Amino acid sequence: MKKIKRKYFILFAVLLGIFFCSIQEFIHENAGNTISSGSKANGSMQNAWLLDYKGKHYKYFSPLSYFILDNAYLNHRVWSTLEQSYKLMTEAYPSRKFKVMETARQNGGQMLIHRTHQTGLSVDFMVPKIRNENESPFWDKIGMLHYLLDFDPEGRLIIDKKTQIDFECMAKHILTLQESAKKNGLEIRMVIFKTNLKDDLFKTASGKKLKQSGIYFARSLQPIVDRVHDDHYHIDFKIRS
Repeated sequence: MKKIKRKYFILFAVLLGIFFCSIQEFIHENAGNTISSGSKANGSMQNAWLLDYKGKHYKYFSPLSYFILDNAYLNHRVWSTLEQSYKLMTEAYPSRKFKVMETARQNGGQMLIHRTHQTGLSVDFMVPKIRNENESPFWDKIGMLHYLLDFDPEGRLIIDKKTQIDFECMAKHILTLQESAKKNGLEIRMVIFKTNLKDDLFKTASGKKLKQSGIYFARSLQPIVDRVHDDHYHIDFKIRS
């Protein structure tokens, strides 16, 4: 009987801890302008805006990352850019379920598993996927484990070869991000995506426009950085002077 009571007490304590860790996400209000300071690898942020966990046109990828690790904050300009770009994408892909991955902590600074993302001007986006030419959301639902997914040089998921990256959708999204960014006083500073997948990205109709757009893609990456940027694409924004 005492063991049962102890288990319930531990469970209650864990749930209480989770509640207190996540309370700021429930009470946060987006208002005013964000100040992003320093560099993406050594920076901070004041008056950050919080992404909705489930927005009108997108959903954040992990409740653990969102509510416990507080990794869904960003600069207000980037917040508006994402909202506007996903609205455009939903017009082109009305049934698509888009997923945003990690952005930044409420005050910026160091994040778990990320060396950058410290000023609220960096965002990870989950690669859109198709399976037998249809939208494939199954592997989008595994939360932070998504970072462990591996794709082969043709963009096929290693553990499920019938699932592959939708390069056309991805290219179109980056173009809409640039379009929306300019409306918010931003521009794309750099895109990080696995180097051996860029050719397939640029072969698509929107990929050809993307290649001609002048948006900079990192050309040389450290092996470990290159290896982990196949399941998502990282975008750094900068404030236009």
